[in-house]
Amino acid sequence: MPRIPAHTVATAPEASQGNARKLEQKMGKLLNIHAGMAHSPAVIASYMGMSAAIAEHGSYDARTREAIALAVGNQNGCDYCQAAHTLAARRAGLDDEQIIAIRAGEVNFDDKLEAISSVAREAAARTGNVSDATWQAALNAGWSAEELSEAFAHIAANLFTNYFNHYAGTELDLPAVPELTA
Repeated sequence: MPRIPAHTVATAPEASQGNARKLEQKMGKLLNIHAGMAHSPAVIASYMGMSAAIAEHGSYDARTREAIALAVGNQNGCDYCQAAHTLAARRAGLDDEQIIAIRAGEVNFDDKLEAISSVAREAAARTGNVSDATWQAALNAGWSAEELSEAFAHIAANLFTNYFNHYAGTELDLPAVPELTA
C-alpha cells in the first residue's frame, strides 16, 4: 500500500510539475515511481539531477546500465525496479534468459557484464564495500579504474530508486517479473 500519494502532472506540487511532465513525456505515462517522487520537489529534482549527470557524463552502453540496475534491484529486493529494468533491458538487447541470469547473479554469457554486475551487487549488499577480489576481477575483465568509478554513480542512482520504492510503498504499475528460483 502506497505511503506517499501518486500524483498526476496537474496535481503535483508546482515545483515538481516540470520534472513530472518531462518524465511523463519520456516514458509515455507518469509511472507510479515518478508520480510518488513528484510529491516532493526535492525528491524528483534529486532523481532528475542524478539521471541528467549520468546521461551527460556517463560512458556505459544501455546493456551495461541495465545490468547494473538489475543486479542492484535484485540485491535490494526491489520488485518495482526489477520490473522497470527488465523492460529496459529488453530494449537494450538482452533476452529474458540473460535478464534472469543477471538478476540471479549467474552471468555466464558475457565476462564484462558479469564483472560489473558483480561489483554492483556486492556494493549494494555491503554498503558500498567491494572486495579486492571482485574489484580485481572487474579490472581483469577489461573495466578501467575510471569506468569502475563511474559504476558508483549508476549504483547510487539505482539505490536511490530502490530505496524510494521501499520507503514509499510504490504500487507496481508495470508487468511483474518472475520470482527467481533457488
